[in-house]
Amino acid sequence: MSKRNFEPKDLKTVLGDIIKKNALENGLDGARIHEVWSKSLGPNIQAYTKEVALEKDTLIVRLNSSVLRQEMSYGKEKIIKLINDSLEKDVIKDIRFL
Repeated sequence: MSKRNFEPKDLKTVLGDIIKKNALENGLDGARIHEVWSKSLGPNIQAYTKEVALEKDTLIVRLNSSVLRQEMSYGKEKIIKLINDSLEKDVIKDIRFL
């Protein structure tokens, strides 16, 4: 039996390799966006949010209030920048409020 030679790696590197190898990055980004949405926009917006979903590079947000939907559409670019900055990468290119 031959002896295996390998270099030790830190846990962050190993997990990053597993995520890339198994194409899990999009799913993890989707899960992190839920967390970022509620923390960044606060409990008032969260109270009117029914659903937050990531479809390719578009964030789909379902809101209970048509007034809030209209108001949020004016600040799309700011919200995109806020979420992408929190994720530390450009995941979202557009937001659709439904």
